[in-house]
Amino acid sequence: MQAAKQDTLVGAEPLFSPVRIGAIELKNRIVMAPMTRNRADADGTPNELMVEHYAARAEAGLIVAEGTWPSVTGQAYCRQPGIETAEQVVAWRKVTDAVHERGGKIILQVMHAGRIGSCRIKPEGVETVAPSALQAQGEVFTDAAGMQPYDSPRELTTEDVVAVVEEHRQAALNAREAGFDGVELHCTSGYLPMQFLCTGTNRRTDRYGGSLENRVRFAAECLQAMSDAIGRDRVGFRINPGNTYNDTSDDDSVASHVALMQAAARIGVAFVHIMRSPVPEIDAFALAREHFNGSLILNDSFGPETAAAAISEGQGDAVSFARHFIANPDLVSRIRKGLALARFDRKTIYTAGAAGYTDYPTAAE
Repeated sequence: MQAAKQDTLVGAEPLFSPVRIGAIELKNRIVMAPMTRNRADADGTPNELMVEHYAARAEAGLIVAEGTWPSVTGQAYCRQPGIETAEQVVAWRKVTDAVHERGGKIILQVMHAGRIGSCRIKPEGVETVAPSALQAQGEVFTDAAGMQPYDSPRELTTEDVVAVVEEHRQAALNAREAGFDGVELHCTSGYLPMQFLCTGTNRRTDRYGGSLENRVRFAAECLQAMSDAIGRDRVGFRINPGNTYNDTSDDDSVASHVALMQAAARIGVAFVHIMRSPVPEIDAFALAREHFNGSLILNDSFGPETAAAAISEGQGDAVSFARHFIANPDLVSRIRKGLALARFDRKTIYTAGAAGYTDYPTAAE
């Protein structure tokens, strides 16, 4: 293509050098961050809209597909995809094939929501579970009844926790069967791994609660199980020290996340997807460089210039963009050419249908 022959915008060059993250070769260091967009079918099966959406963004060095439930118990939102059923695996294969046909790489973010969810979202009879029987404060949108409070969860037994770890192992296997190049465990935003990690949501007295070592255990066992299933060089995790989203709190967020990174480093997973901390006193990127020995994907509030500078300065190996990828399917080309970036419509981020999802034009259009 003619565009590929043009010189890269001066200053953006660091973003366009190839990099290897575990077993995955990236053609550039621009990563598409996982974004919940609520476009799957009602039963969690990916559809043709999702094929079109992800294929259009295959210029990225790596796509991290949206948070996807390993079992329907872990579903958080309406029209959120799963990776549990044979139909979902086959449907995801259409997405990954389309991305690979355009020269892209794509991994799946595995996301068990734990206590975040509603019985009005999940199929009848599917319960909501958590490390402890503590209801999250807040509400969630349901197609059936509008905004609803989060469910009061049932506390998982020790045997239940072991079974949920197994669900994550199977999810990794299903993801590879669906053609994904790897998986990312969602360990932030108040979902299940973070619920186990944080003192405010984990009141357990078994081996998964109490001490910091015990609170890290669930996420570590999921990472180990996923690594055993598909290879540790195809596994990573996402964290955000200081994050209190979805009613989470922790007595010492830095210590908890350091312990998790150290556990992940011992397992030898490929990368950490580290978000900038919302707490000014916490330098999340520095913590990751100090306590994790794999690749670092940096995230949150980066523009092309600041992303290129972060790579040049050795802060991380790649940078992920979320909002910029919503309205700019050709984000990589726009950065390469120094073109202006389009702005997204906030009203259509989570709505059903093509509007605000597959109808954003490229700069050429």
